[in-house]
Amino acid sequence: MTTTQLKAKRSRRRLLITLFSAGLAWQSQAIAAPEFDFREVTVEQLQSAMDSGELTAEQVVRHYYRQIAQHNRRGADLRAVNQLLPLDEALAIARQLDAERADGSTRGPLHGVPVLLKDNIDTADGLANTAGSLLLKDHQPSQDAFLVKQLRAAGAIIIGKANLSEWANFRSTASSSGWSSVGGQVKNPFDTTRSPCGSSSGSAVAVSANLIPLAVGTETDGSLVCPAAINGIVTIKPTLGSVSRSGIIPISHSQDSAGPMARSVSDAVYMLEAMLGEDAADSASYSVSIDYSAHLKDDGLAGKRIGVMRELTGYHAGLDMVFEGQLQVLVNAGAELVEDASFSNGRNWGQDEFTVLLHEFKYDMAAYLAQHPKLAYRSLADLEAANSEQADAIMPFFGQELFTMANARTDDQQGEYETARDRAKQAAGKDGIDATLAEYEVDLLVAPTTAPAWKIDLVNGDHYLGSASSPAAVAGYPHITVPMGFVQHMPVGMSFFAGANSEPVLIEAAYAYEQASQQRRAPALMPRSH
Repeated sequence: MTTTQLKAKRSRRRLLITLFSAGLAWQSQAIAAPEFDFREVTVEQLQSAMDSGELTAEQVVRHYYRQIAQHNRRGADLRAVNQLLPLDEALAIARQLDAERADGSTRGPLHGVPVLLKDNIDTADGLANTAGSLLLKDHQPSQDAFLVKQLRAAGAIIIGKANLSEWANFRSTASSSGWSSVGGQVKNPFDTTRSPCGSSSGSAVAVSANLIPLAVGTETDGSLVCPAAINGIVTIKPTLGSVSRSGIIPISHSQDSAGPMARSVSDAVYMLEAMLGEDAADSASYSVSIDYSAHLKDDGLAGKRIGVMRELTGYHAGLDMVFEGQLQVLVNAGAELVEDASFSNGRNWGQDEFTVLLHEFKYDMAAYLAQHPKLAYRSLADLEAANSEQADAIMPFFGQELFTMANARTDDQQGEYETARDRAKQAAGKDGIDATLAEYEVDLLVAPTTAPAWKIDLVNGDHYLGSASSPAAVAGYPHITVPMGFVQHMPVGMSFFAGANSEPVLIEAAYAYEQASQQRRAPALMPRSH
């Protein structure tokens, strides 16, 4: 073993020791657990059980530490969680929230509910913010990200960090989604030989596998909706700016957005509402005054005109078959389908989007590093060099082509970048989703989210076939995915998307579809041999 490999091994051991000790500590500190069925439990059910005295937040926290200990690096070996707070710290928070409840005060639907954050979100609780990279194994921010402050104020218990595709899947053109040098390879709980997609891999897997009730993920293009669909859960990628981006390790300020990951639309909505808030540190941030939970309506599809985007199908026959079958559920619930809708002005934003991501990654990363002067790195070039120095540990399977391309961007290309940014936003937004909604006179658009999970392949990288993620991602518009069934044993999702600030319409449609279809199914958590 080389010196570099030895140092990397020791670094990983230091980073994960909190996870092991906290995850196993429940055995020596356990209290009598109530006869409560946590499997597929909703936020409303947890609140009801805690209100009635059947459960306490302390017992809920202990349960999820036990679940993580059982299946994260043992059992199904999902590798979904990178770090946990020491159990005694999490329990202290839970007891405080239990005391508030006993005094007749609760902060909302998330009061006493454990939450995992994607490991690219700042916290000031001693958890490192690593982006999955060993380069940041000792990066402990001095303050919470704005969305973390919002969640804590709402009574959520942040217990740890979820694994992810390293650097949010913006390091290599041949990456394996869900792999990071900190946490290893996240595995799909429905078949551990298959990909969890990314980059919010661990967040999606932990929720799907019932290791946690709720998690936060982030998306630049597909990093919320792809892992949600492939792991059989719900996510809401909100309108850009409605959830603050400050305190999140960036790729692109034009497209980055955090969002909730949950097993049901209602849980995702409750979490999204807790995350909202205007943040002075984020130039795009704005206040949302709409009560999203009021749009959780069983009849939310009644009277909706929906454009069926078959233009976003055709890359997987099994996926298309499931999608066609589920369209009837929309009709039966009162929706009117407008068949064979397509983008009025074509899909011509792809190259401009790539230019924007490369350019903003270089400069946004430098801006983030400048906010953390204790870090040894000041630029993307510093990170690229450090990756090369620790290549044995950090790049054993794939390289850093995207780092190299982004680092090659220069100040002289600022004008080219601005033109590409404006053109991409126009093409995907006003000339894309907005124009299509207007042409077909529909309230929203639907499509399959993405193909079922492919085999994990650390030799060739991801085998990615297609997705509905890009239009809403580039435009900065909202996008919800909901489980719509299975292709053989692997889950797939239906996407609902529309114009800026259309969350209420999308929530109504997605919730009503979920209630009518009931396609969410928990994984068996058994590793597969093929």
